[in-house]
Amino acid sequence: MSGIAITTLAERPEYLQHIYDFADTWPKFMFNDPIGNAFMGQVLREFPDQCVVASEDGELVAHGRSLPFVFPDEDRTELPPGGWDRVLHWGFQDLRAGRETNVSSALEIVIRPSHLGRGLSHEMLQAMREAVKAKGHTTLFAPVRPNGKTDAHQPMTEYIEQLRPDGLPEDPWLRVHVRAGGKIVQVAPYSMVITGSLAQWRDWTDLPFDTTGDVVVPKALTPVHADLAHDHAVYVEPNVWIRHDL
Repeated sequence: MSGIAITTLAERPEYLQHIYDFADTWPKFMFNDPIGNAFMGQVLREFPDQCVVASEDGELVAHGRSLPFVFPDEDRTELPPGGWDRVLHWGFQDLRAGRETNVSSALEIVIRPSHLGRGLSHEMLQAMREAVKAKGHTTLFAPVRPNGKTDAHQPMTEYIEQLRPDGLPEDPWLRVHVRAGGKIVQVAPYSMVITGSLAQWRDWTDLPFDTTGDVVVPKALTPVHADLAHDHAVYVEPNVWIRHDL
């Protein structure tokens, strides 16, 4: 893209302090995944060579994170149904054990709101693919959050079958990955699990949470299950595993 430079965070470490200058488009409740809160900040510090940053006129306009892990091995014969949460566990488990990794997983790509709709997500994904390939990895996985899904009751397995006339997925993020050469592998049915008290969920969503049962929350991919007697609500989010052969 004209005027936009994309590189790794390792090459431009000064952008680390600006990663949170602009928010991503996730709803408020999504910032309360305990696994993400424990590990995502560490990804930037531990794996800057495969985190990518985009700048324009010296200003950070997009960033993306990925991490390396070992797959497959005797204990990891399938991509985890725990998706995003589980691959973060695997990556840091392998780091602490000093294991030699052979694949990577994308974790997120965030675009500054002023730069949405300019094709930057495609460029960022390509830069991430190249950064991972530079490490000698031949596969980049991605537990993708299909944020175009608007019907919380529709099964994710059904949603990913929705295609445009050109054969590409209806979902924008899935489409970005497929266009880049990624292949949809399977649904990760419990990729993120977010729990909280009813008071917390009221704060996160501005909804009453005053009855037991399923609550449809804007931008949630599945209903949130509330339990008044036990004063908690649980959100289990499915994501979609995509494989990029590099």
